[in-house]
Amino acid sequence: MSVQWSGLSYRYAGGSGLLSFPDFRMAAGQHLLLRGPSGSGKSTLLALMAGLLTPTEGRIDMAGSDLGSLNARQRDAWRGAQLGFVPQRLHLSASLNVLDNLALPFISAGLPPRPERAQALLQHLGLADLGQRLPHQLSVGQAQRVALARALMRQPALLLADEPSASLDDRHARQVLDLLLDTAAEQGITLILATHDSRLAQPLQGRADWRVLDLSDSAAAEAAV
Repeated sequence: MSVQWSGLSYRYAGGSGLLSFPDFRMAAGQHLLLRGPSGSGKSTLLALMAGLLTPTEGRIDMAGSDLGSLNARQRDAWRGAQLGFVPQRLHLSASLNVLDNLALPFISAGLPPRPERAQALLQHLGLADLGQRLPHQLSVGQAQRVALARALMRQPALLLADEPSASLDDRHARQVLDLLLDTAAEQGITLILATHDSRLAQPLQGRADWRVLDLSDSAAAEAAV
């Protein structure tokens, strides 16, 4: 999926500062790693790419769709068809068990659930025995991996992940990265990861299919992997 934006900025309601992002273009077949500390704009940029926020200024195009020009219903349809999203706040439904949470992306789209895919993803993420647990019965790391599995359920063309290794130990952080890379290769998914975790950045160094955008300062300069 091609991704590009120009003149892009966003101001939160009541906020005094304007977050501005350097013009950027990424070809189909590439992936993007957003780096920078908390408060540098990573989550805001992901929300703009997901169509959850409307730019204050500028234009953002995802696979040729100008998200700022779409109305709310059109954006919802675009997200349902194209996007998997793992936010920092995981938003698992507290009243549903893990397997039912994984069925939600299909049910909300009026499609039949795919329990076999849910079980395969849970197996890959080391959660095979937790399908009947409620979210409050999961550790923070387990809930993080369930949220990732849910984002992958409908085999999206684009996956946005905001700090996907947060609260994970080294072994599970690597498992999550391996799952993301393997799934992207198998299904042609474009990955956009936002993280300050060097455990994710280091394995991607030297890979020609990855771009890195460093938001460490207000200038937000692109860096080499």
